[in-house]
Amino acid sequence: MTVEEGETMVLLGTSGCGKTTTLKMINRLIEPDSGEILIVGKNIANQRPEALRKNIGFLMQNIGLFPHYTVAENIAVGPKLLGWDTNKIKQRTGELIDKLHLSEDNLVLYPHELSGGQQQRVGLARALMTDTSILLMDEPFGALDNITRSSIHAEFKELDELKRKTIIMVTHDVQEAFELGDRICLMDKGEIVQIGAPKELLYKPVNDFAKGFLENFRLTLEFKTVTLGDIKSYLPRDTAYMKQMRLSEDTSVWDTLQRFSNEKMATKERGAFEEITNAFHKYQQSQGYE
Repeated sequence: MTVEEGETMVLLGTSGCGKTTTLKMINRLIEPDSGEILIVGKNIANQRPEALRKNIGFLMQNIGLFPHYTVAENIAVGPKLLGWDTNKIKQRTGELIDKLHLSEDNLVLYPHELSGGQQQRVGLARALMTDTSILLMDEPFGALDNITRSSIHAEFKELDELKRKTIIMVTHDVQEAFELGDRICLMDKGEIVQIGAPKELLYKPVNDFAKGFLENFRLTLEFKTVTLGDIKSYLPRDTAYMKQMRLSEDTSVWDTLQRFSNEKMATKERGAFEEITNAFHKYQQSQGYE
């Protein structure tokens, strides 16, 4: 498996398939029995684990905040180990809490005084604090309710701090994988079944397992993965409503139809709704799925 610089690779698969084990081998929390792991061409087995981990951010499933530390102290753990001075820590902390929509008032609180969403943001701030180029995330949103998780997902995709990092994330949530991953590594029983972009897994499954794993989520995943650009050739030439509604070719069919549903539609827009739906079905057929 090769993870490209700057991409988000999601490890997805059945329980016990080796997702978290794979993740932990990358920062040597678990040592591999055989094979090599290279980061920028260098074998990590030749590096001291503590030195390796200083250059890799890690966000755990249970967030792992120290209960006896304040939010500010939790966020500053990494920089203090690296010997940062107080002013540098304070400046970087201020940058991150602003980007992650945390109040300065939160800094003096303890983890148990925060909501689940706030704790998640603090954990992410701590992982981002030293601005490493690689970020490992193990089921980072698993403990959140659906509404909070949806909000965090939206922030995750827009956060500029994450857009320039190489991210490897473990999840068991199929829709989360498709929403956040540039590519997905589908695993089963300790082996890689298929690696590809979300559309590849949907429309070009390599075997029955890959096809069956997504079957229960297929229609929703298609609506969220297929974009207006994908179905453009099946739409009428007059799509002025796209410009009026500030829709781009990168907008998913799901988001487009939601926009129509959330607004009072004129007769012409109702027609556009049907045009998009029909174009989506034609695209499905072109990919070999009815």
